[in-house]
Amino acid sequence: MFDPDQYQLIDFGGGRRLERFGSWRLDRPCPVAEGVERGSPQAWPDADARFERTGENEGQWSAHRELPETWTIAHGPLALELKQTPAGHLGVFPEQAANWDWIAQQLRAADRPMTILNLFGYTGGSTLIAAAAGAEAVHVDAARNTVAWARRNAELSGMVDLPIRWIAEDATKFVKRELRRGNRYDAVVLDPPSYGHGARGEVWRLSRHLPRLLELCGQLTAGRRQFMLLTCHTPGYDPKRVREMMADAMGETDRGSVEARPLAICSVAGREMPSGVVARWTSRPVE
Repeated sequence: MFDPDQYQLIDFGGGRRLERFGSWRLDRPCPVAEGVERGSPQAWPDADARFERTGENEGQWSAHRELPETWTIAHGPLALELKQTPAGHLGVFPEQAANWDWIAQQLRAADRPMTILNLFGYTGGSTLIAAAAGAEAVHVDAARNTVAWARRNAELSGMVDLPIRWIAEDATKFVKRELRRGNRYDAVVLDPPSYGHGARGEVWRLSRHLPRLLELCGQLTAGRRQFMLLTCHTPGYDPKRVREMMADAMGETDRGSVEARPLAICSVAGREMPSGVVARWTSRPVE
């Protein structure tokens, strides 16, 4: 997880979350905190900025203290640029830090160099941690501005010379093209949204399209798969359901196994805020 001086969940409740990113305290909407009481009501008036939704994917920031246009936080070798966006995001999902640590552990324990594909790669945390651990990485996201953000994070982290390919493309189209080309990977990381659009207007619905994409990723890693990591933040997808989806797609044999569990962020008071589900397929030697 993040070091406390880089990120902390201060409190959550009443449909909102209060977090500190570096020096800045931010108050943002949080659907999983609906119907939950705040643990530290006295902490909330000190927020430096607050985000209010005005539409499904947009809203407005109101600042109580002037924030910089951008700032950075660190995690291990990563330097990550943050900024206030019209959708209320900042450029990092803090619950992913535990997955970054796991990815680095898998790669460092491997007995050979690996090639990893990061789909729905966002601002590049998984991509950069993999490259820093010695992997060749391919980063795919449908939004060109988000890919550019990930590349800035590579520059800030001093990783521009590492073997990373940056691709602005629809995830499913890219995987199908890689299969036709005969390219294969040792590992795939996926963090798909519930709903989204591809680079050319392709519609993505997790409930409709994720099972097929997982099957394609299974084909893309067949015979050399070392691990697969899937995170899911869509309501109705609990650990059991996500585990079964991955096991069905990968083929749970004596060469590998799937484990799934909830993701959560722990507040400074020790309260756990649900933050989705993670499923991990790992290989194991045939005895």
